[in-house]
Order: sequence, then C-alpha cells, then structure tokens
Amino acid sequence: MENQRNIILAVVLTALVLFGWEAGVGYFYPQAKTPTQIVESGGAKNASSPTKPTREGGLMDAADRTLEATDLKTELAAPGRVKISAPGLSGSINLTGAIVDDLVINRHRETVEKNSGPVRIFSPAGTPAQQFAQVGWLGEGGVAAPTASTVWTAPANATLTPTTPVTLTWANPTGQRFAITYSIDQNYMITAQQTVENAGGGAVSVKPFALVNRTEKTASLDTWNVHSGPIGAFDGSVTFGTNYKDVAEAGTVNEAGRTDWIGFTDIYWMSALIPVGAKAESTFRSLGNQIFRADVVYDQAVIQPRTRQSVTTKIFAGAKEHKVLDAYEAQGIANFGLAIDWGWFRWFEKPIFWLLTKLFSLVGNFGVAIILLTLIVRGMMFPVAQRQFASMAAMRAIQPKMKAIQERYKDDKQKQQQEIMALYKQEKVNPLAGCLPMFLQIPVFFALYKTLILAIEMRHQPFVLWIKDLSAPDPLHILNLFGLLPFDPPSFLAIGLLALLLGATMYLQFQLNPAQMDPAQQQVFKLMPWFMMFVMAPFASGLLVYWITSNILTIAQQKFLYSRHPQLKAQAEKDAADKARAAARTK
Repeated sequence: MENQRNIILAVVLTALVLFGWEAGVGYFYPQAKTPTQIVESGGAKNASSPTKPTREGGLMDAADRTLEATDLKTELAAPGRVKISAPGLSGSINLTGAIVDDLVINRHRETVEKNSGPVRIFSPAGTPAQQFAQVGWLGEGGVAAPTASTVWTAPANATLTPTTPVTLTWANPTGQRFAITYSIDQNYMITAQQTVENAGGGAVSVKPFALVNRTEKTASLDTWNVHSGPIGAFDGSVTFGTNYKDVAEAGTVNEAGRTDWIGFTDIYWMSALIPVGAKAESTFRSLGNQIFRADVVYDQAVIQPRTRQSVTTKIFAGAKEHKVLDAYEAQGIANFGLAIDWGWFRWFEKPIFWLLTKLFSLVGNFGVAIILLTLIVRGMMFPVAQRQFASMAAMRAIQPKMKAIQERYKDDKQKQQQEIMALYKQEKVNPLAGCLPMFLQIPVFFALYKTLILAIEMRHQPFVLWIKDLSAPDPLHILNLFGLLPFDPPSFLAIGLLALLLGATMYLQFQLNPAQMDPAQQQVFKLMPWFMMFVMAPFASGLLVYWITSNILTIAQQKFLYSRHPQLKAQAEKDAADKARAAARTK
C-alpha cells in the first residue's frame, strides 16, 4: 500500500509540474493585458493589444510591424539627416534636435534568413518601435538653450565614420554658441561632446543632459533568470532589480550613487549612457503609453563671458558581444561586461563559454562544438564514474547483509538506520557516490543553458538539417506532423525529434542501471525519461544536443564499466530477468 501511494504521488507531482509550468510562469511574470497606444506629438497613432514578448524582442503585432516599415520609409527619406557609416553601426542623426534615432546593427541579422536585413536598434520618435538617444542642455536663469525642435547646422555632405567626427552647431540670440561633436568607433560606441561657448556680456548657467528613450513594446522577455529592462551600474555595482513595471508604477526611479552607466537592455541588445569624467545624477522615467526614458543630468555649469565648457557622454547602442563589452570595460567603463546577466555563477559559466567558443572557432559548427564540449566534460568526469561503479558494486556486495539488518530490526526503524550506517562505515561504502556524476553535471548544464540563452555569439548558429538556430527550440513538432499541419502546439506538447531522442536515450541509460530495490523508485525511473522529454522540449536545441550526446556517452561508458565490474553486469541481467518474471506473473 505504501509503495502504491508513493507511485501515485510521483505521477501526480509529475503531472503538476508538466502541465502547471506555463501557468506558473504566466502567474509570476504576467504580461500586460490592457490595450496600449503608440502616441506621437499629434496624438494616438495606432492602438493594439500587446502580445507576449519573445527572447528576441521586437514588435510582435503585425499591424505595428507594417506601420513601422511605413513610418521609417517616410521619416528617413526626409531631408536634414547626417549619415552614419561604421563597421558596427549604420544609420543617421536627425538635425532636428540633434537626435540619434536611426541605427541598425550591421553584424547581426533580424532572423535566420540571410536576406532578413540587419537588426534595427534605434527608430525615430512616434514610430511603433521608437528608441533614440539625445544630448542637450537645460537653460538656467532664462538662457535660451536648444530644444528637441531646434534645427542644428552640420557641415555640407558630412558623414559620421570612425575617422570623420561630425560637429553640429546652433547659436541663440544672446551670444551663446552650442556645439555637439559626434564620433563613433568600429563597434557600437558613439561619443557626444557637448560644448557651450559664451560670447555674451554676462555669465550664463546651463545643465547638460543625455537621455535614451524607448518603448517597451520591443522589449525581450524578462524572466526570473534573464533580465530585460532598465539596467545600470552605480558605484561600480550592476543592478538588474528594476523592471519596466517598477518604473511604470513609480513614475520616476532615482538611482543612488555615482552613475557609471545607465540604460535599457534586452537579452541580446542594449542602449546605455556613460558619463565621462563628470558627476551626474540618473533616473528612469515612465512617460506613459509604454514609453520609458533613462536620464543623465550633469551638475549646473556656469560659463563666464569669452569662455567655454564641455562635457562628454558615451552612447552605447548595439549587441552585447562579450569581447566588445569586456574591451569597453578595460577602457574604463565599470563592470560593462556584466551587462550580460551571467548571474551568480559567472565564475563557472564564463570558462564554459570560453571553451565553447574556442571549439567553435576550430570546427566552424556550433553543434559540433557542443558535442566536443560534452566529450571533454564526460572525459573529465570519467574517473568519478569509475568510482561510482565501484561504489555500486560494493553496494551490491553488501545487499544480503542490508536485507538481514532490515529483517532483524523491521520494528525499530531508528536502530535499523544506525546499523545500516555502521555497515556502510565498516565496508567503506558511500551510498551517495552514485549520485556524484549527476550532481557534477548540473553546473555544466546550467552554464551551457545560460550561455545559449545569453551569448549573442550563439544566436542563429545552425547545426544540421532542420536545426537552423541552436539557441532556439526544435522548430519541428511531432503533433503538427513537422509543420505540415497549420498549428503550433503549446510548449509542453511541442515534442520534436530532439526531445524524442532525449527521452529514448535517457530510457536506455536508465535500463542499464541496476534495478532499484524500492518498487516506487523503479516506477519513478521508468517515468523520468518521458517526463524530461516534455520538460526539455521547449528549451534551446543546443541544450538537447548536449544532453543527448551526454546520454549516449553515458551508455557507452556504462557498457565499458560493466565489462570492468562483471558482478554488476550479472546483477543487472538478474534484475532484468526478475522484472520480466514479475511482469509475466501479473498478466
């Protein structure tokens, strides 16, 4: 009766986890359900209900995507723009407001399709995907400072490139001349130097500022283990604790401490402001209608007649490539490499990531690199596996003594446990040794999981045949006949070939293990492979490739070690025969 209750409990718990996973995620990370509007200066431009964001981010609504394409065509065709042409970024600066509002990331495509075009990170204000950066001044004491509607002057035929900075100028009627010099590097950093020259008769006061403005509608999915939303480093410490909902509820979130950098991050992309050599206050603001802003405001500057003052802000807008971020950190931007949300275990994840990228550079196929990584990991753990099998053999050898103790003290569980522990000590057997390889694999698996979902270097990496993106789930599902039927099954039923192979290889692996003495444990081990098949189906294909490879290597390893420990093989065969006879008797 006790065993039956255990089996029923195991089945119920399995079902709860399997079918309650999506509901639980939806409960703890709810998406907004109220209609939203895209608003520009003229009012509501489009209304739509937001859909659930994805890991990639971007506009989810088809109408928004169509409107975005139309708006971009109109906005970017208008005169009054300075072209940007660099290896990392292309786009333009709008002379109205001196706003950087048109940027695409040259090194990364929108989708796995080679003709899908580069990823767009900045779009002009009022477009459905608006995101832009602006620097300027707040006039103090009646000083006429430039505004978002100010039309700046640029040199004729100017183009911003890594070798040709561009200076925009504007002068007010009272003798103050404002200038913004933009420069850009080979990657994703734009530098804006703001200068005020006072040719008037008296001192003037201004407050320089910089901002990044963006819509939440293009945000990537924010989850418990990967942050998407407001981000920054303050007093040298990176904070992932603020999300869009927090800012929307508070209206304004003031960040305490010295601002190292501040902005917004998606899983793969980020826009951030980095003050250079000057004290600044920073805030996150909600402007309504899913529009948010990160501000950097410098201390008030007093400019005496016939003098000038400058302040410099770096603007990062691009892909979170670890080498690029680490290089910027080496140049003095505090903890910029931690903009990638590695989490607490980055000390372990980064070496796995380094090894994986090295293997990829050698073989040129990321799936093959994952397989080679698995071989290396399993090879390193082989001595542990040998000790595991030796422990299993020792456990089998003392089974008769354990049964005798259980029978002798069947009415005194405490005494029974004490005698069994004494037996383990006497025979020098560690009952937990068999679990050690599994526990050692957990951090490797987690590190690979974080690497695949975080590192943009893994994005859109193909393997073979139908696997075009190892950082995404298996695209072919059995329930819709591998895409032949026009529907997408829910994630917990989206069983593809990789998930099926995972379940089958795990089942074969468990079949080679010695049978458990407890019938409830036997039932759990029978269910576990198929339970894991459902759980792992929505995960990145690369993870399933890792686990399938690990299972196959484990099967080969078990067969080899059985040859080294024939008593275990004989016992496994006896257990299999006993199970077959028991099954025949129940029929």
